[in-house]
Amino acid sequence: MTIARLAIIQAEPAPTLDEGLQRTDAFAREAAAGGASLVAFPETWLPGYPAWLDVCRDVALWDHEPVKAVFARYARESVDVHGDSGRLLRDVAARHGVTMVVGVSERVSAGPGYGTLYNALLVIGRDGELLNHHRKLVPTYTERLVWGNGDADGLVAVDTPVGRVGGLVCWEHWMPLARQALHDSGEDIHAALWPTVHDRHQVASRHYAFEGRCCVLAVGAVMRASSLPAELDVDRRRVHSAADLVLRGGSAVIGPDGEYLVEPLRDRPAVIGVDVDLGRLRRERMTLDVSGHYSRPDCLSLAIHRPTRRLATGPLVPLSPLT
Repeated sequence: MTIARLAIIQAEPAPTLDEGLQRTDAFAREAAAGGASLVAFPETWLPGYPAWLDVCRDVALWDHEPVKAVFARYARESVDVHGDSGRLLRDVAARHGVTMVVGVSERVSAGPGYGTLYNALLVIGRDGELLNHHRKLVPTYTERLVWGNGDADGLVAVDTPVGRVGGLVCWEHWMPLARQALHDSGEDIHAALWPTVHDRHQVASRHYAFEGRCCVLAVGAVMRASSLPAELDVDRRRVHSAADLVLRGGSAVIGPDGEYLVEPLRDRPAVIGVDVDLGRLRRERMTLDVSGHYSRPDCLSLAIHRPTRRLATGPLVPLSPLT
């Protein structure tokens, strides 16, 4: 029997990246003190999910100065994965000796794509090494006002001391081929990062666990309306007071049979710890293994194209002279 202590951080993001990094450090310290070897944070934990896209008015108006100001601030507070903020985040994992799965809004600070934002999922090893860097393939609906399309480079699970860890962001859990790519890479623990894990997101997370025969950490944040940008007008049909929750948590832990190990926790912050028997994963694959005995590669196959980021950041290839 192999038991792993896992932790979910369900909390309210900080208003700035600096404060967010401090909160990340404090939560990682608390989880590690409780015996956790892996700690998972919500979608775009740093610098927080842009809930204003859905609960504020006029965000999609062309050339609207208030929303441009909000976007500019959000971009400024986003994480430079390969810069100082990314290094500070890696330092947190190394300082507390934990593997971390963290959702970030990523800002490209140099080279191709300069200034572009991505909805990213980072897996950081307990030594501070960046083990995986996934960019959400397709920002969902209003999110396309903020983030660019990601790529397949990070559609993999990686080795950690608690087993192979992978993750997807939000509605990627309704992309069948993205799910299969992760299943094929061999997951023991899957981080399902959401802004908030409402009932439909619970269905997707439980289905993923059952389909992939893995342990799923469904991770959500809490956020009060008082944290929405002051520049924007709130839609009063959705928000009635500053105390209203626009993100309600709902974090849960799901076993490889699709049943809850920890029931959804809503409407309050918490550090959720759970001991998981990783030996169950192999036992559950006796009945279903979508990458093994329950696959039919002679009938069905999946091709994954991973050149996008490498081509974008690689050396320039000289053009042939015109003739």
